[in-house]
Amino acid sequence: MALERQHEPLRQELLAAFTRVLDSSGFILGEEVERFEAEFADYCGVAHCVGVASGTAALALALQAAGIGAGDEVIVPAHTFIATASAVAHVGATPVVCDVDEGTALIDPEAARAMVGPRTAAVVAVHLYGQAADMEAIRAWADPAGLFVLEDAAQAHGATQRGRRVGSLGSAAAFSFYPSKNLGALGDGGAVCTNDGQLAARVARLRNLGQRSKGEHVELGGNHRLDGLQAALLRVKLPHLDAWNAARRGAASRYREGLRGHVGLLEERSESPCTYHLFPVRVGDRDAFSRALDELGVDTAVHYNTAVHAHAAWTGLDIRVGEVPRAEAWAAEQLSLPMHPDLFPTEIARVVEAVQATAATFGHMRPEAITHV
Repeated sequence: MALERQHEPLRQELLAAFTRVLDSSGFILGEEVERFEAEFADYCGVAHCVGVASGTAALALALQAAGIGAGDEVIVPAHTFIATASAVAHVGATPVVCDVDEGTALIDPEAARAMVGPRTAAVVAVHLYGQAADMEAIRAWADPAGLFVLEDAAQAHGATQRGRRVGSLGSAAAFSFYPSKNLGALGDGGAVCTNDGQLAARVARLRNLGQRSKGEHVELGGNHRLDGLQAALLRVKLPHLDAWNAARRGAASRYREGLRGHVGLLEERSESPCTYHLFPVRVGDRDAFSRALDELGVDTAVHYNTAVHAHAAWTGLDIRVGEVPRAEAWAAEQLSLPMHPDLFPTEIARVVEAVQATAATFGHMRPEAITHV
């Protein structure tokens, strides 16, 4: 991602924010964090936002604040970044892995429902690639069962579902502000958003060593605080998020027009417009396809080449896995093309031309099976 293109027009504002923090010495929590929390909560349409150190911390702290731990099971999709599931393990609970939707790679609500058991305490709905998961379908069975529904919104800042922003669709939501995200800091950062005041208060304690007031530690927390500097920089960037998302959609539209019928594309849903944190396609021989594009000067990435349960990190840990053929297919075929809000039309055209040429050399491609119009 060409972050320098995004930052250059904001250089003076970013430098002013840095100077403001430098002059105030508000480096840990403080006024900048409080102001960002209020502004991001308002943006997401929730009552509370608690800034934390990273998206992974946001996931784990939200689960811990909800009382989820040893003896509990938490349902997660099999196609996601490992942090979704590792956060479950970090609080002592057991990840339960379910399949994803064929057209979107989002958590399949019915596959998740099939994994509910007597120990199920929560489900993590991942808003992958900038899409919103089907929260209504998930909450239709999760709410009556008393399950904690956590949105993993690390890739979907600003995305909406039926007019409501992600972050406001579950019991709580975890965001990452890793620099390449749709809303990215200039370092690590994250947040938990919720309408539950008690949950927010507990996350705020847990991020700061269990401290309720100065010198009063009422539970065992950790050091997971959002830096004042990162909060100040995020405050500069937040007002631009919607415009950046619109630019991403514009780039995606150009890609889709040129690539339909050549590679597999995400299924688009009118009720949940994608904000295209990434632009994933599906191809038959992914590694060879990627090498061919590299030879043509097109950078690509893979998200994610291993289904979440197949990582060696789980050795010796409890994990329960359902049948996940669609997730495994996504892991084998997914390839991310260049995507950021500052792509030039000439760059998009060059990528499209390269993908078309590469696809033409792969007779075993099956785009018709995985392309959704």
